[in-house]
Amino acid sequence: MQLNHPLATITPTLDGDVLALLAQHEAAFTTGQMHRVLTRYSEEGIRKVLIRLTRQGVVHSERVGNAYSYRLNRDHLAAGPIVEMAHLPRTLLHRLEERLEGWAFPPVYAAVFGSAARGTMTADSDLDLLLVRADDTPLPSWEEQVAALSTDVTRWTGNDTRPLEYTVSELAAGGAGPVLHDVLEEGLTVAGSRAWLNRQLRERKH
Repeated sequence: MQLNHPLATITPTLDGDVLALLAQHEAAFTTGQMHRVLTRYSEEGIRKVLIRLTRQGVVHSERVGNAYSYRLNRDHLAAGPIVEMAHLPRTLLHRLEERLEGWAFPPVYAAVFGSAARGTMTADSDLDLLLVRADDTPLPSWEEQVAALSTDVTRWTGNDTRPLEYTVSELAAGGAGPVLHDVLEEGLTVAGSRAWLNRQLRERKH
């Protein structure tokens, strides 16, 4: 799965990206406005897709001056599934949060990072997950939790899950190197607090 192109799971075409953009926003878009977001496609290609989707009724068009604006027809029978697909990234993060909250030994901090967080995933990308455990966490129980989560996340997304694990003391000793800085800059927190991670980095500098 490509979290940055969620509808590519079922339609790896411009149609999917157009529908995802409309589903993620209540506002209407002109073709020019949509082109400024979907820069890898031509404005003419976007226009053709919007005309086709308007004929299907799933997109509503309205003349505004010399142009047309387009929005998702949320009353359409297909709108519900489209919106749900468009929000797959949010669904994944929510599912991760729920799973980690239910662990017998929850992480002190956890975040999705790498291409999934940067919005550059491909279908072959790994899903990188930072997991920081308390020093007194029983290792066998922790490893069992991590293995089960990795298996489930791969089933949820189709992407190989790559957990990166550290203890709190390993972080304090300078473990993880630049990875933590990447997580702090662009990671998607699913357990604990980004402020906590920021404090760990600041304290390591002194």
